[in-house]
Amino acid sequence: MPGLIIWKNQEIDRLKRDMNRLLSRFWDDFCLPVFPKPFGEEPFFEFSETEDALILRAEIQGLRPDDLDISISDDRLTLKGEVRQETVTNEEGYRTTETGIGCFTRTIQLPCKVEIEDVKATYKDGLLSILMPKCKSKPPREIRIKVR
Repeated sequence: MPGLIIWKNQEIDRLKRDMNRLLSRFWDDFCLPVFPKPFGEEPFFEFSETEDALILRAEIQGLRPDDLDISISDDRLTLKGEVRQETVTNEEGYRTTETGIGCFTRTIQLPCKVEIEDVKATYKDGLLSILMPKCKSKPPREIRIKVR
């Protein structure tokens, strides 16, 4: 019976993640035309897990580290950013400047709690890497209670 409960919880968690992803994409595609993604692009995210840590890699081109806002709670990671891209074309006596500005927000439900104080993030050449050490489980405490 315990195996059935674990399976059921995993299925419910997966369904929640899928629904959150679906609603997030729907909201981004239909409800926020004020904040379009630059040139129709969405950042690519890759999530992996080891025994000791969770690792998130995101490919975000055209972003400065100051334009990125990362926040984390025990079991949620939120990435917000504003991407600016500018293209300058010089052709046959005229100059064209095209500027694309877009915002993105992505909240990821983490599969376990992480040590918030030890989270490290690096951003180089358009690749964001976030290393989140997992919380170590504490052994159960036993307390002796005296009966009077």
